[in-house]
Amino acid sequence: MKKTVIAILFLVVAITVGCNQRTSTYFEKELTFPEMVTGDQKVKLSAYVVPTPQQLEWQQLELTAFIHFGMNTFTGREWGDGTEEPALFNPTDFNADQWVYTLQEAGFKMLILTAKHHDGFCLWPTATTRHSVAFSPWRDGQGDVVKEVKAACDKYNMKFGVYLSPWDRNAESYGDSPRYNALLTEQLTELLTRYGEIHEVWFDGANGEGPNGRVQEYDWVRFYHVIDSLQPQAVKAIMGNDVRWVGNERGLGRETEWSVTPLQPDINESIISENRRLDISPTANDLGGRELIANAKTIYWYPSEVDVSIRPGWFYHPEEDERVKTLKELVDIYYQSVGMNSVLLLNIPPDTRGQFHEVDVQRLKEFGAYIQTTFQDEKLVDGEGLWEARSGDSKEFALLPDEPINTVLLQEEITKGQRVEAFGVEGLVDGEWVLLTEGTTIGYKRLLRFSDLSPTRLRVNITSTRDVANIAKVGAYHAPNLDN
Repeated sequence: MKKTVIAILFLVVAITVGCNQRTSTYFEKELTFPEMVTGDQKVKLSAYVVPTPQQLEWQQLELTAFIHFGMNTFTGREWGDGTEEPALFNPTDFNADQWVYTLQEAGFKMLILTAKHHDGFCLWPTATTRHSVAFSPWRDGQGDVVKEVKAACDKYNMKFGVYLSPWDRNAESYGDSPRYNALLTEQLTELLTRYGEIHEVWFDGANGEGPNGRVQEYDWVRFYHVIDSLQPQAVKAIMGNDVRWVGNERGLGRETEWSVTPLQPDINESIISENRRLDISPTANDLGGRELIANAKTIYWYPSEVDVSIRPGWFYHPEEDERVKTLKELVDIYYQSVGMNSVLLLNIPPDTRGQFHEVDVQRLKEFGAYIQTTFQDEKLVDGEGLWEARSGDSKEFALLPDEPINTVLLQEEITKGQRVEAFGVEGLVDGEWVLLTEGTTIGYKRLLRFSDLSPTRLRVNITSTRDVANIAKVGAYHAPNLDN
């Protein structure tokens, strides 16, 4: 702790006097401010908070898939109550390879499976309950969905994560906190020791009353310890402290999306109290503004994950086959998630066969082809290479001649922090500079769209930064227009 305080104070001095050595000091994932640091100095220091290697690797995935599959698939419900008979779970033609191959072809890099939803039904043969695949007719009770999906992920080089619902409407011990925490710890241990490497563990915040009328008090310290001990490379999401929920389930990132924020998941009273003091939650509009950082005691690298379903529901319902999101809707979601400094977690629910429905497969093919075609066709000649930009700096870039563009990409080198607060992009059209678009934060990736134009040059103006910004890439593209 003493070394950390010394490093902070050294950096404060370096910032104040403009010392060039300051760029070599970074704070991985977390920074607690000494009391003597001013609000302005806190904002400067926030530019030196950086992701862990696991968080960086997660951010670079960009496209990840949620798979809601389980008892609700066969009952037609979204939230089961835990009284369902295991015999109801019986996929007629289960094919995990079809899931993973389809996702890989569409450009997805990780699959997260609902190993247990709120109904408590476990998709693996657990020793903790009879409410599992082991007591279903599927595979004559010898099946293991988690095992087959992980094997398919390994086959196609797809990363794999697990969703484990803390809320369990089937467990008799739920609400008897010590007993249920022991049960959930055992389930978590099974999932993290039987199937090889796990890349993300996803906990949602649902917490209802138990059968005894008491609300369960989760032992998050214990759960974190299990994950960090058994799968140290995995990121902990949503009620975990590595990846946060964007705050909605509509596929919408924020116009101003900071990865550095005082927010942490409500896992203990001290964090809950601090979140209340700062008036922040995952749904807040401002999670990293100057005033908020200046009032904070501790800040974290806590990036945004945008979850949304390809259908109206999270589980498969045949009546929604005609309501799968259009290509335009998926592309708009891509721009508002990946294009707004977030990772997209798109849910695709398998049907009662245990396969993606043909409509979903076709839409994923179209989506993958659109993204790949658009962003492989670079119109900018010289957008690669690190650009160290101060507030007020500009840089011009050459474009391919007579090529229309309607999309600009900007990226910061986030291993050196997130620093841009405002920027604008101009194009040289008929000898005059025309404003094409402007924005606030950049972070890992920012995508902005505008009407088709064919400028001869592009100029990026960095309007405001928290310190010298490290622009890793500038790109320009022509995205085909979509009517619906």
